[in-house]
Amino acid sequence: MSEAMTKPVVKDLRRFKPYPAYKESGIEWLGKIPAHWYVRRLKTIANVQLSNVDKKSVEGQELVRLCNYVDVYYNDRITPELEFMAATATPEQLRRFSLRAGDVLITKDSESWTDIAVAAVVATDLPDVLCGYHLALVRPAFDCDGAFLARAFSAVGPRDQFEVAANGITRFGLGGDAIRTGLFATPPAQEQRAIAAFLDRETERIDALVAKKERLIELLQEKRTALITRAVTKGLDPNVPMKDSGVEWLGEIPAHWEVKPLKAVSGLQTGMTLGKKFEGQTLVTRPYLRVANVQDGYFTLDDIAEAEVPRQDAARYELRKGDVLMTEGGDFDKLGRGHVWEAQVAGCLHQNHIFAVRPRRDMLRSYFLAHAMSSGYGRAYFTATSKQSTNLASTNSTKLRNLPLPLPGLAEQDNIVSSIDRDTARVGSLIAKVRQAIDSLKELRTALISAAVTGKIDLREEVA
Repeated sequence: MSEAMTKPVVKDLRRFKPYPAYKESGIEWLGKIPAHWYVRRLKTIANVQLSNVDKKSVEGQELVRLCNYVDVYYNDRITPELEFMAATATPEQLRRFSLRAGDVLITKDSESWTDIAVAAVVATDLPDVLCGYHLALVRPAFDCDGAFLARAFSAVGPRDQFEVAANGITRFGLGGDAIRTGLFATPPAQEQRAIAAFLDRETERIDALVAKKERLIELLQEKRTALITRAVTKGLDPNVPMKDSGVEWLGEIPAHWEVKPLKAVSGLQTGMTLGKKFEGQTLVTRPYLRVANVQDGYFTLDDIAEAEVPRQDAARYELRKGDVLMTEGGDFDKLGRGHVWEAQVAGCLHQNHIFAVRPRRDMLRSYFLAHAMSSGYGRAYFTATSKQSTNLASTNSTKLRNLPLPLPGLAEQDNIVSSIDRDTARVGSLIAKVRQAIDSLKELRTALISAAVTGKIDLREEVA
């Protein structure tokens, strides 16, 4: 078993028996295999071709559809229901790369070495669908089952050898020889089919459980947003007199609150533009935040970049404790997110795609503003006023400054922030537990596949 397996996962696998007899595989990472299994290089059980079919359309070539990286990355099986990209191909490409039932497609290059050799099996003949450029087509021989082989590619051990073989710095790739010389533990063909059928059934069950828990997280996150939205737009007293806010999509607010544009109660600092040349100026090296560092309600600070800037510019773009940071663009559901900078990195600057809102201390608390920006009403404002493209939205400093902000007094802001923190902490704890359960299920899925395709558990009675 892999050292990565936790005790609960190992316990769950103990219901399966080992094979009655084993032999040494001669491969350190594989260890012993069932006595009737063999270790074989991929080139002896399958034909491997690296695709050269790009997504370009060339006049005179035949119209086809392409199975691409994302189709394989997000699916265990390649089926006719997937939305394949339109392209063209030559007769030779059609002959070599049209998909047949049982073919295995793997990712041959990626931005991460951990995403190398991700596999999917082709469920049925797809003569007008071709293997796309970033993939390799692995066509099993008569004694190799494609569904079993696809599972073997995703197992701990077989998968690791391809990750190690990948070359690159910013993008990683596998050559044909590295793929063809990969080692696999192989049982007889009938046993391969039985193992693949068992894994299809069990992984479908695990995936269904994961989907239910992911839906639960969505519901909990919706509850969290609803709690925040009510608190920052209606206050904590359900019996307080209300008045019309004057903002259609905001509705009524407590009668003693005001609505002010954000620019009336805060300043806005835009960030530095990278890539400028500074000749003849005294430069200082400072850390700076990029968009990737600003997440939805938290910062990721394990990878902070540095930049050389003129001393006076460093003062201009330096973040201060209490600034509320927001990215100018991103996914629809993340636009308008705000988080409070607590000076975690001394002297840190920020790039121009991050806004730093600096509340006036006599009128606005940083955490109240952060909650307001991430509430349902805050996100609705930014989405409605944003510039939009496919799955993405962006705002600008003018729209941000004009955000209509429901505003209680400072003491009430403090009480609202404390209440939100208590309520959302409970919801956050539930979300964390559900995520932990999802991680355990995914770990069990990987462990089960790995144990099955490397012969650590005997499934013959399970599928008899």
